[in-house]
Amino acid sequence: MTDKRTLLDQVPTGIWLSNTSVDAITGKTFEVIDPATGDVLAEVADGGREDALAALDGATEAGPAWAATPPRERAEILRSAFEEVTRRRDDFALLMTLEMGKILSESVGEVTYGAEFLRWFSEEAVRIAGRTATAPAGNGEIVVVKEPVGPSYAITPWNFPLAMGTRKIGPALAAGCPMIVKPAEDTPLTMLLLAKVFADVGLPPGVLTVVPTKTGAAEQSAVLMSDRRLRKVSFTGSTGVGSLLIRQSADQVLSTSMELGGNAPFIVFDDADLAAAVDGAMAAKMRNGGEACTAANRFFVHRGIADRFVPALTARLDAMTVGPGYDAGSDLGPLINGKQLDRVAALVDGAVADGATVHTGGRRIDGPGFFYPPTLLTDVPVGDPILLEEIFGPVVVIQTFDDEADVIARSNDTDYGLASYFFTNDLNRVKRVASALEYGMVGVNRGVISDPAAPFCGVKHSGLGVEGGVDGIDEYLTTKYIALTPTSV
Repeated sequence: MTDKRTLLDQVPTGIWLSNTSVDAITGKTFEVIDPATGDVLAEVADGGREDALAALDGATEAGPAWAATPPRERAEILRSAFEEVTRRRDDFALLMTLEMGKILSESVGEVTYGAEFLRWFSEEAVRIAGRTATAPAGNGEIVVVKEPVGPSYAITPWNFPLAMGTRKIGPALAAGCPMIVKPAEDTPLTMLLLAKVFADVGLPPGVLTVVPTKTGAAEQSAVLMSDRRLRKVSFTGSTGVGSLLIRQSADQVLSTSMELGGNAPFIVFDDADLAAAVDGAMAAKMRNGGEACTAANRFFVHRGIADRFVPALTARLDAMTVGPGYDAGSDLGPLINGKQLDRVAALVDGAVADGATVHTGGRRIDGPGFFYPPTLLTDVPVGDPILLEEIFGPVVVIQTFDDEADVIARSNDTDYGLASYFFTNDLNRVKRVASALEYGMVGVNRGVISDPAAPFCGVKHSGLGVEGGVDGIDEYLTTKYIALTPTSV
């Protein structure tokens, strides 16, 4: 593995424009912080309005040639990028751990997961299909073709700095669309290194641009989305920001894909395999330190097994070692920044003040770094904010239930509808509950459900559109109908 300093020296820190790292037009920069120490990792260009427009100029210029590039050639570039990211797995993993904080083994897992979107969509690039048919009235031929939607804008989050980018870049490039990416201000380095990898494997200039920013995020999005040349916006992040972007997209009638917040239920029925349910709870809650939109947020455990489930899960949480993600013995790294640490601590403190019982954790850890311990609460009163908001931290909140219909109603009693989980050994219950849960994704007897070959999608306030799977490329394609005269004999 490349050492930290050597790796950081290899990462571009400017605006990635036309396959070159350039300074922001204003000359401004911002600091990227190691959340485990508070130390500065790098200073990155702080892009503004003019940088965003330069990126759109480049995408607009490169777009027609990229759309006309044979699908097989687009596929080979994506495949080469997959191979190069995989070859540099350890570099990408260390970089993500440095700027985001997750433990190194989870960063390695994200590299595998994130790279797979490049391979998956390299294979989908050559399978974009249309259709033909004779008009029912016999007065012509119906020809339907799929074409790239055009210049696209992706806004990616900090919690999965690589995978949330490749899940958007992969289908866009496969479909023939140039892409402008605004990475999260906390984690721009991973995306900048990915852009360099694409240039290294032969992606033409202008097809992929990265414009990091801290002070100009709102301005960048506004100027791009008001420009008639942009045709697509894809966002992963909070529902509040997503709603704002949807409103901004209306004036230009942009195609939108929105992967927004979640409030995932995790249900354990009394016939569940207890050990498997505890394993699933650890995976669904503690993966990525709980900083995932798919993380289990509300645990519902049948009253008949709660006295066994709670101590079993508490013991697992107690056994976790908290420390920097790049330390070999760490099981849980820091939260992303001080603001998120304050938010998680406030939610727990508020619940405890309202009468919640703390089984483990519950007190923030002194710095340096933004650490919060694995925490388990019970007896949280109905309506407490910790039950209503997305926690985004290593905090388990357990409620009990007696009745299947009641727990389904409680699980669905939220504006969100992204991921959900339940454990049971009753096949008929599997069918009933999976059908009744109002979520885009349902995990049955498993705590990790994301798969590049499967659709990633939410309902209600959790989003619009699909990422991943065979459906993911459709988000970057438009349908054109060509009416032909009847075929002559």
